[in-house]
Amino acid sequence: MKIVFAWIKRFLGILAGSLMAFLLYLYATPAPEGFPVLEYHMVTSRDVTITDSNAYAYNVPPEDFREQLDYLQEQGYTTISMLEYMKARKGKAELPEKPIILTFDDGYMDNYAEMLPILEEHGMKATVYMITNHIGTPGYLGWEELRAMQERGVEIGSHTANHLPLTTLSPEEREEEVYLSKLLMEWNGIRTVFSFSYPNGAYDETMPGLLQKNEYLTAVTGDAGLNTVETDPFLMQRVNIPHPRWGILEFRYRLWKAEAFAKLGMWQHKKS
Repeated sequence: MKIVFAWIKRFLGILAGSLMAFLLYLYATPAPEGFPVLEYHMVTSRDVTITDSNAYAYNVPPEDFREQLDYLQEQGYTTISMLEYMKARKGKAELPEKPIILTFDDGYMDNYAEMLPILEEHGMKATVYMITNHIGTPGYLGWEELRAMQERGVEIGSHTANHLPLTTLSPEEREEEVYLSKLLMEWNGIRTVFSFSYPNGAYDETMPGLLQKNEYLTAVTGDAGLNTVETDPFLMQRVNIPHPRWGILEFRYRLWKAEAFAKLGMWQHKKS
């Protein structure tokens, strides 16, 4: 028994040492180049209780959202659109010193009623990814709101027609989800839809080609990290911003997480 405890103690010591070395690496490594893309869903003052687990986890209350935007401005970030990012990739525009992209998945009505006024207070931009077959249904944005948001500087992107994980569908079904969502929005007066968000962050190696074929320019995943002009535009990395449990400290941690994952990617690249 003593031998077993000795081996366990030795293993835990090695594990703790390795973890400490890795954390020191993350701390000591200079911040990598690149900018974050933030993934939001809901910004509502509606009484979203913890019993409604999905809505609670997705919601950033307005007062917290306002504090987060205040923090981004204090840190010198400038919001850009996905289209501005693509123009920079093609050498047709320059990115600001500290760019950041704010994205909102699903297209909830509170994005218009509560999120947009706070965004405008701060002079910021955002991209909303819409599930097109939910447009005009209870709780979701309607055509009038979408057109108004676009006029007020919000980019509208696609989150497919029915929010089904694309990796679970046949090639024909994938094509329909990607093509029809874009077509329906453009037929209803939304300016050209250039950007896409993978439902549930699910994608595979066929997705970039499928999106390019359907005339998209960018797509966001659920993979944490930072982005540069060298990033595959159809595999852009995002960091999720959930319901804050520890206020602005958690938001700062989420920004650090994007940087840490970028550093981890650098470390893995060096090892290979």
